[in-house]
Amino acid sequence: MELLKKAVEDFGRHIKIERNLSGHTVEAYVTDLRQFQEFIARSDNAAAQKKEIPDDPLLIRSFLVWLYRVKMSKTSVSRKIASLRSFYRYLLKEGKIGLNPAELVQLPRTEKYIPSVLSVDEIQALLGVRFGDDETGSRNRAIMELFYSTGIRLSELTGMNIADLHFEEGLVKVRGKGRKERIVPVGSAAINAVQDYLIRRHASQETEAPSEEEPLFLNAKKRRMNPRDVARVVEQAVKESGIQKRVSPHVLRHSFATHLLDAGADLRSIQEMLGHRSLSTTQKYTSVSVSRLMEIYDNAHPRAKKEV
Repeated sequence: MELLKKAVEDFGRHIKIERNLSGHTVEAYVTDLRQFQEFIARSDNAAAQKKEIPDDPLLIRSFLVWLYRVKMSKTSVSRKIASLRSFYRYLLKEGKIGLNPAELVQLPRTEKYIPSVLSVDEIQALLGVRFGDDETGSRNRAIMELFYSTGIRLSELTGMNIADLHFEEGLVKVRGKGRKERIVPVGSAAINAVQDYLIRRHASQETEAPSEEEPLFLNAKKRRMNPRDVARVVEQAVKESGIQKRVSPHVLRHSFATHLLDAGADLRSIQEMLGHRSLSTTQKYTSVSVSRLMEIYDNAHPRAKKEV
């Protein structure tokens, strides 16, 4: 089992350094694999415990059964099996095993996920909130406008520096998953809001203009805002808007993509702006649009509903 433990540590370093995955993703992989280690240690499978790196597909299936017994969701189970597949694929490539046992285990069929989105009217209400005329208010407005204008992720927004702004061209540079950079268009409302914030920030500091290498958004202690800081800004704006929904920064991202699709943007362009590696990930927004069409049809068409 010590060899398995070391293999998990080596795999964690591999996906962090060579595959350049984010710290959050690396932690998720390693956590899944350590849970598998603990399952083996608690099991009564003596052969698996003796073997330095267990490669029996039946052991993976037993782990799968155990996950269901502890009421793990299908999505979580799928992720853990995917982690095992990646781990064993790495071991196979390194020549430490002769086959990938996790490839022989079928992933559970999960329900189709339809993202939660806001309507255009709800977005207008959210961005119409009175944020205040001080530096904090202008910062919060800039955050909300930038989220909806670009569709960037929460981690991407908190990681932005002033140098990433290219407002003359109407563009911002974003560092996405795997630290991959991409260029995203930004609208005039967001540009004006961010510029107003930077002007107020400079005035309050009573120093030279902020360096381009400084973080774009600062908290009250003049440090880079963390994801929780930004999530609170969104929560407060939602509360003041009167919208009776749970709205996270990711809901704003979903809304951005869905509204673009509804307005006629093509999927490839939306994929590029969102930074999705696969077009199939972007295609989930077509389900949202079809769902909305059906809702409109059911509510508006005289013969849409069957008579009882």
